[in-house]
Amino acid sequence: MVKARTSAAELVISGHVRINGARETSPGHAVKLGDVLTIALDRTVRVLKVMGFNERRGDAASARVLYEELSEAKRN
Repeated sequence: MVKARTSAAELVISGHVRINGARETSPGHAVKLGDVLTIALDRTVRVLKVMGFNERRGDAASARVLYEELSEAKRN
C-alpha cells in the first residue's frame, strides 16, 4: 500500500490501520493468513484480506496476489 516500511509504520502509529477491526498501535505486530486489514490511505479506506506471504520482498505486481481487495474502491 506504501513503498517504504517507515511509511507503513507511520500509518500504524497514527492510527490509520486496523487488524480484524481492532486499531493497531504497534508497527511490529505480526499479521497472519486470513487477517483483514483496514487502511485509511489517501482519503480512501482500503479493506484487504491477507492471502499469503513472500519469502523475499518483491515488486507491486507480485504483492497483489498476496491479498484480496474487499473494499469497493479499488486502486489501479
